[in-house]
Amino acid sequence: MTAQPQPRPFLKWAGGKTALLEVLLSAAPREFHVYYEPFLGGGALFFALYRQGRIRQAVLGDINRELIDAYRALQTDVEAVIRVLDQYPYSEAFYYTLREVDPWSLPLAERVARMIYLNKTCYNGLYRVNRAGKFNVPFGRYKNPNYKDFANLRAVARALQHARLVCASFEEVVADAQAGDFVYFDPPYHPLSRTARFTEYARGGFGREDQEKLAEVFRELASRGVWVMLSNSDTPFIRELYRDFTITRVRAPRFINSNPARRGPQTEVLVTSYPVRLEGSLRQMRVDA
Repeated sequence: MTAQPQPRPFLKWAGGKTALLEVLLSAAPREFHVYYEPFLGGGALFFALYRQGRIRQAVLGDINRELIDAYRALQTDVEAVIRVLDQYPYSEAFYYTLREVDPWSLPLAERVARMIYLNKTCYNGLYRVNRAGKFNVPFGRYKNPNYKDFANLRAVARALQHARLVCASFEEVVADAQAGDFVYFDPPYHPLSRTARFTEYARGGFGREDQEKLAEVFRELASRGVWVMLSNSDTPFIRELYRDFTITRVRAPRFINSNPARRGPQTEVLVTSYPVRLEGSLRQMRVDA
Protein backbone atom coordinates (compact mmCIF):
# COMPACT_ATOMS: atom_id res chain seq x y z
CA MET A 1 0.00 0.00 0.00
CA THR A 2 1.44 3.37 -1.04
CA ALA A 3 1.93 5.80 1.84
CA GLN A 4 0.08 9.08 1.64
CA PRO A 5 2.21 12.15 0.80
CA GLN A 6 3.30 14.13 3.85
CA PRO A 7 2.45 17.86 3.98
CA ARG A 8 4.97 20.63 3.51
CA PRO A 9 4.54 24.40 3.00
CA PHE A 10 2.44 25.17 -0.08
CA LEU A 11 3.58 28.81 -0.24
CA LYS A 12 7.05 30.31 -0.45
CA TRP A 13 7.21 32.89 2.33
CA ALA A 14 9.86 35.40 3.33
CA GLY A 15 11.42 34.32 6.62
CA GLY A 16 10.28 30.72 6.17
CA LYS A 17 11.91 28.21 8.50
CA THR A 18 12.40 25.17 6.26
CA ALA A 19 16.21 25.51 6.36
CA LEU A 20 16.20 25.64 10.18
CA LEU A 21 13.75 22.82 10.81
CA GLU A 22 16.32 20.42 12.27
CA VAL A 23 17.25 22.96 14.93
CA LEU A 24 13.65 23.98 15.65
CA LEU A 25 12.45 20.39 15.96
CA SER A 26 15.31 19.59 18.32
CA ALA A 27 14.59 22.66 20.44
CA ALA A 28 10.83 22.13 20.61
CA PRO A 29 9.44 20.28 23.65
CA ARG A 30 9.11 16.55 23.00
CA GLU A 31 5.48 16.47 24.12
CA PHE A 32 2.84 19.17 24.44
CA HIS A 33 -0.91 19.54 24.32
CA VAL A 34 -2.00 22.24 21.86
CA TYR A 35 0.42 23.83 19.38
CA TYR A 36 0.06 27.57 18.75
CA GLU A 37 1.69 29.52 15.91
CA PRO A 38 0.52 33.15 15.73
CA PHE A 39 2.81 34.26 12.84
CA LEU A 40 1.98 31.36 10.57
CA GLY A 41 3.51 32.33 7.24
CA GLY A 42 4.41 29.16 5.34
CA GLY A 43 3.84 26.98 8.42
CA ALA A 44 7.07 24.97 8.03
CA LEU A 45 7.33 24.01 11.71
CA PHE A 46 3.66 23.07 12.00
CA PHE A 47 3.91 20.71 9.02
CA ALA A 48 7.20 19.24 10.30
CA LEU A 49 5.71 18.55 13.74
CA TYR A 50 2.67 17.00 12.06
CA ARG A 51 4.91 14.72 9.98
CA GLN A 52 6.53 13.54 13.21
CA GLY A 53 3.14 12.77 14.76
CA ARG A 54 3.55 15.45 17.43
CA ILE A 55 0.45 17.52 16.62
CA ARG A 56 -2.74 16.67 18.50
CA GLN A 57 -4.47 20.00 18.10
CA ALA A 58 -3.22 23.32 16.76
CA VAL A 59 -4.25 26.96 16.74
CA LEU A 60 -2.71 28.67 13.71
CA GLY A 61 -2.99 32.40 13.23
CA ASP A 62 -1.76 35.36 11.26
CA ILE A 63 -2.86 38.95 10.84
CA ASN A 64 -2.69 38.57 7.04
CA ARG A 65 -6.26 37.80 6.03
CA GLU A 66 -5.36 36.65 2.51
CA LEU A 67 -2.92 34.12 3.96
CA ILE A 68 -5.37 32.72 6.52
CA ASP A 69 -8.06 32.51 3.85
CA ALA A 70 -5.68 30.35 1.81
CA TYR A 71 -5.33 27.91 4.69
CA ARG A 72 -9.08 27.95 5.31
CA ALA A 73 -9.87 27.21 1.69
CA LEU A 74 -7.57 24.18 1.68
CA GLN A 75 -8.96 23.04 5.03
CA THR A 76 -12.59 23.20 3.92
CA ASP A 77 -12.57 22.50 0.16
CA VAL A 78 -9.16 21.72 -1.28
CA GLU A 79 -10.69 20.20 -4.41
CA ALA A 80 -12.31 23.51 -5.37
CA VAL A 81 -8.90 25.22 -5.24
CA ILE A 82 -7.32 22.40 -7.27
CA ARG A 83 -9.97 22.68 -10.00
CA VAL A 84 -9.20 26.37 -10.48
CA LEU A 85 -5.41 25.94 -10.41
CA ASP A 86 -5.61 23.12 -12.92
CA GLN A 87 -6.99 25.57 -15.47
CA TYR A 88 -4.19 28.12 -15.10
CA PRO A 89 -1.56 28.16 -17.87
CA TYR A 90 2.04 29.14 -17.16
CA SER A 91 2.70 32.26 -19.17
CA GLU A 92 3.92 35.78 -18.54
CA ALA A 93 0.83 37.31 -20.12
CA PHE A 94 -1.52 35.27 -17.92
CA TYR A 95 0.59 36.11 -14.85
CA TYR A 96 0.18 39.87 -15.31
CA THR A 97 -3.49 39.54 -16.22
CA LEU A 98 -4.15 37.56 -13.05
CA ARG A 99 -2.00 39.89 -10.95
CA GLU A 100 -4.23 42.83 -11.92
CA VAL A 101 -7.39 41.09 -10.73
CA ASP A 102 -8.69 42.37 -7.39
CA PRO A 103 -8.48 39.25 -5.18
CA TRP A 104 -11.39 40.43 -3.03
CA SER A 105 -13.67 40.40 -6.07
CA LEU A 106 -13.17 36.63 -6.44
CA PRO A 107 -14.86 33.68 -4.74
CA LEU A 108 -12.66 32.07 -2.08
CA ALA A 109 -11.36 29.14 -4.15
CA GLU A 110 -10.39 31.44 -7.04
CA ARG A 111 -8.78 33.96 -4.70
CA VAL A 112 -6.64 31.26 -3.11
CA ALA A 113 -5.73 29.67 -6.45
CA ARG A 114 -4.61 33.14 -7.60
CA MET A 115 -2.44 33.56 -4.51
CA ILE A 116 -0.78 30.16 -4.92
CA TYR A 117 -0.18 30.72 -8.64
CA LEU A 118 1.34 34.18 -8.18
CA ASN A 119 3.42 33.03 -5.21
CA LYS A 120 4.88 30.09 -7.12
CA THR A 121 5.54 31.98 -10.36
CA CYS A 122 6.60 35.44 -9.14
CA TYR A 123 10.18 36.67 -8.96
CA ASN A 124 12.09 35.04 -6.08
CA GLY A 125 8.93 33.84 -4.36
CA LEU A 126 8.67 37.16 -2.55
CA TYR A 127 5.31 38.12 -1.00
CA ARG A 128 5.16 41.90 -1.26
CA VAL A 129 2.34 44.40 -1.38
CA ASN A 130 2.48 48.12 -2.00
CA ARG A 131 0.98 50.80 0.25
CA ALA A 132 -2.42 50.15 -1.26
CA GLY A 133 -2.15 46.50 -0.29
CA LYS A 134 -1.71 45.35 -3.90
CA PHE A 135 0.59 42.45 -4.81
CA ASN A 136 3.24 43.96 -7.10
CA VAL A 137 6.03 41.40 -7.63
CA PRO A 138 7.14 40.86 -11.26
CA PHE A 139 7.01 37.60 -13.21
CA GLY A 140 9.66 35.06 -12.22
CA ARG A 141 10.50 33.32 -15.53
CA TYR A 142 10.92 29.82 -14.09
CA LYS A 143 11.31 26.81 -16.38
CA ASN A 144 8.78 24.65 -14.59
CA PRO A 145 7.16 26.20 -11.48
CA ASN A 146 5.28 23.64 -9.43
CA TYR A 147 2.02 25.44 -8.77
CA LYS A 148 0.08 22.25 -9.53
CA ASP A 149 1.43 20.14 -6.68
CA PHE A 150 -2.01 18.77 -5.94
CA ALA A 151 -0.78 15.83 -3.86
CA ASN A 152 0.78 18.26 -1.40
CA LEU A 153 -2.31 20.49 -1.31
CA ARG A 154 -4.39 17.45 -0.35
CA ALA A 155 -1.82 16.49 2.31
CA VAL A 156 -1.95 20.05 3.67
CA ALA A 157 -5.73 19.80 3.84
CA ARG A 158 -5.48 16.60 5.90
CA ALA A 159 -3.04 18.22 8.34
CA LEU A 160 -5.28 21.25 8.72
CA GLN A 161 -8.15 19.09 9.99
CA HIS A 162 -6.26 19.18 13.31
CA ALA A 163 -6.13 22.99 13.38
CA ARG A 164 -8.23 25.99 14.25
CA LEU A 165 -7.38 28.95 12.01
CA VAL A 166 -7.53 32.49 13.33
CA CYS A 167 -7.00 35.82 11.58
CA ALA A 168 -6.04 38.03 14.51
CA SER A 169 -3.16 39.68 16.35
CA PHE A 170 -0.62 37.44 18.04
CA GLU A 171 -2.01 38.31 21.49
CA GLU A 172 -5.48 37.11 20.51
CA VAL A 173 -4.21 33.93 18.88
CA VAL A 174 -2.44 32.72 22.05
CA ALA A 175 -4.95 34.08 24.58
CA ASP A 176 -6.23 30.63 25.53
CA ALA A 177 -2.85 28.85 25.76
CA GLN A 178 -2.53 26.79 28.93
CA ALA A 179 0.23 25.05 30.88
CA GLY A 180 1.65 22.23 28.78
CA ASP A 181 0.78 23.89 25.46
CA PHE A 182 3.53 24.97 23.04
CA VAL A 183 3.71 28.41 21.39
CA TYR A 184 6.14 29.23 18.59
CA PHE A 185 6.59 32.90 17.69
CA ASP A 186 8.20 33.74 14.35
CA PRO A 187 7.47 37.46 14.05
CA PRO A 188 8.75 39.93 11.46
CA TYR A 189 12.35 40.33 12.55
CA HIS A 190 13.80 43.38 14.25
CA PRO A 191 15.93 45.26 11.66
CA LEU A 192 19.67 44.61 11.81
CA SER A 193 20.34 48.29 11.11
CA ARG A 194 18.50 51.59 10.93
CA THR A 195 18.40 51.39 7.14
CA ALA A 196 17.19 47.79 7.03
CA ARG A 197 13.52 47.21 6.28
CA PHE A 198 11.11 44.42 7.06
CA THR A 199 9.79 42.42 4.15
CA GLU A 200 6.28 43.77 3.59
CA TYR A 201 4.42 41.42 5.92
CA ALA A 202 1.27 43.44 6.40
CA ARG A 203 0.41 47.07 6.10
CA GLY A 204 1.53 48.92 9.20
CA GLY A 205 4.67 46.83 9.69
CA PHE A 206 5.94 45.47 13.00
CA GLY A 207 7.98 48.02 14.92
CA ARG A 208 9.86 48.37 18.17
CA GLU A 209 6.73 48.72 20.31
CA ASP A 210 5.32 45.55 18.75
CA GLN A 211 8.53 43.69 19.63
CA GLU A 212 8.26 44.91 23.22
CA LYS A 213 4.62 43.85 23.42
CA LEU A 214 5.57 40.43 22.03
CA ALA A 215 8.24 40.05 24.73
CA GLU A 216 5.61 40.83 27.38
CA VAL A 217 3.29 38.17 25.97
CA PHE A 218 6.20 35.69 25.83
CA ARG A 219 6.97 36.39 29.51
CA GLU A 220 3.32 36.08 30.58
CA LEU A 221 2.86 32.76 28.75
CA ALA A 222 6.04 31.37 30.30
CA SER A 223 4.86 32.42 33.77
CA ARG A 224 1.78 30.22 33.48
CA GLY A 225 3.63 27.12 32.34
CA VAL A 226 3.35 27.38 28.57
CA TRP A 227 6.35 26.15 26.56
CA VAL A 228 7.40 29.17 24.46
CA MET A 229 9.93 29.42 21.62
CA LEU A 230 10.74 32.45 19.49
CA SER A 231 12.92 33.24 16.48
CA ASN A 232 14.23 36.74 15.83
CA SER A 233 17.22 38.66 14.54
CA ASP A 234 20.44 38.71 16.55
CA THR A 235 20.48 42.30 17.78
CA PRO A 236 21.29 43.89 21.17
CA PHE A 237 17.67 45.06 21.41
CA ILE A 238 16.26 41.54 21.05
CA ARG A 239 18.85 39.98 23.35
CA GLU A 240 17.99 42.58 26.01
CA LEU A 241 14.24 41.95 25.67
CA TYR A 242 14.74 38.23 26.35
CA ARG A 243 17.70 38.39 28.73
CA ASP A 244 15.83 36.33 31.37
CA PHE A 245 15.36 33.35 29.02
CA THR A 246 17.55 30.85 27.17
CA ILE A 247 19.03 32.49 24.08
CA THR A 248 20.79 30.39 21.46
CA ARG A 249 22.43 31.96 18.42
CA VAL A 250 22.16 29.95 15.19
CA ARG A 251 23.24 30.45 11.60
CA ALA A 252 20.23 30.64 9.34
CA PRO A 253 20.28 30.51 5.52
CA ARG A 254 18.18 33.16 3.79
CA PHE A 255 17.01 32.35 0.27
CA ILE A 256 14.10 34.77 -0.18
CA ASN A 257 15.02 38.44 -0.04
CA SER A 258 14.46 41.33 -2.45
CA ASN A 259 18.11 42.31 -1.92
CA PRO A 260 20.51 39.58 -3.21
CA ALA A 261 23.23 40.86 -0.83
CA ARG A 262 21.06 39.83 2.13
CA ARG A 263 20.65 36.23 1.02
CA GLY A 264 22.89 33.54 2.49
CA PRO A 265 23.81 32.63 6.09
CA GLN A 266 22.95 35.10 8.83
CA THR A 267 23.03 34.79 12.59
CA GLU A 268 19.72 34.89 14.41
CA VAL A 269 18.53 33.99 17.90
CA LEU A 270 16.33 31.21 19.14
CA VAL A 271 14.73 32.12 22.49
CA THR A 272 13.08 29.52 24.70
CA SER A 273 11.33 29.67 28.06
CA TYR A 274 13.01 26.37 28.96
CA PRO A 275 16.60 25.09 28.75
CA VAL A 276 17.72 23.87 25.31
CA ARG A 277 20.70 21.73 24.42
CA LEU A 278 21.41 21.11 20.76
CA GLU A 279 23.11 17.76 20.27
CA GLY A 280 25.29 16.17 17.61
CA SER A 281 25.51 17.88 14.24
CA LEU A 282 23.27 20.70 15.46
CA ARG A 283 26.14 22.02 17.57
CA GLN A 284 27.70 23.28 14.35
CA MET A 285 24.83 25.74 14.03
CA ARG A 286 25.18 26.98 17.58
CA VAL A 287 27.42 30.03 17.85
CA ASP A 288 27.02 30.57 21.57
CA ALA A 289 24.35 30.95 24.21
